[in-house]
Amino acid sequence: MLATRQVLGNVARSRVAVNLGLRRTMATVSDSPLDKKVKQNNWEENNFINYKKMSENLAIVRSRLARPLTYAEKILYSHLDDPHGQDIQRGVSYLKLRPDRVACQDATAQMAILQFMSAGMPQVANPTTVHCDHLIEAQIGGDRDLSRAVGINKEVYDFLASACAKYNIGFWRPGSGIIHQILLENYAFPGGLLIGTDSHTPNAGGLGMCAIGVGGADAVDVMANLPWELKAPKFIGVKLTGQLSGWAAPKGTLYYP
Repeated sequence: MLATRQVLGNVARSRVAVNLGLRRTMATVSDSPLDKKVKQNNWEENNFINYKKMSENLAIVRSRLARPLTYAEKILYSHLDDPHGQDIQRGVSYLKLRPDRVACQDATAQMAILQFMSAGMPQVANPTTVHCDHLIEAQIGGDRDLSRAVGINKEVYDFLASACAKYNIGFWRPGSGIIHQILLENYAFPGGLLIGTDSHTPNAGGLGMCAIGVGGADAVDVMANLPWELKAPKFIGVKLTGQLSGWAAPKGTLYYP
């Protein structure tokens, strides 16, 4: 009887050991999706989306405000520099944020880079790109207009190209495309916060990020690793009713004169 009990005990212990071994191989703490490295895009090898930090910040703000948050609030508050101490009042507080990216068009990038150079840093602190599209004037046709722009703005393009290479800034040469479409197709991602020195920067919001057009000085702050300040916005709920008319499309863009 004693021998039988010892055998059964050994079998039970071996099963526990096997089960524990299986659990260790099937799931660990590091298997959390938030711990996985996800690249921001296909062009930059060492820039990743920090969804874990966003989630941690958001949990802190949720516990502080104790109310439901809009999607826009979730994006902004998940990028707070100090989620514990930041004052948060709609329309009153000035939020200090840590954007994921900066994008500059060629006209505004000149001054932004010159200002950044005065910081004395070896490279930009946050992912940044420059897009050469605004200095191309539409006059005759694509090829001839591009050739004319390259000739007229050669000094500007040479400066931007060399500065981007020196300071680890992505450079989209003349002819690459329009900045806001390049952002949407290459750099936008859900939950991200992007600032750009172009009024059409919000186009990148089409993929679920918060993309905001800013001035060159704001871009330099982020390039130099300073928090970016934004007055806490007021939020307006929009409820769409009825149906679109025959000539309208849900992806239509509204342009202001």
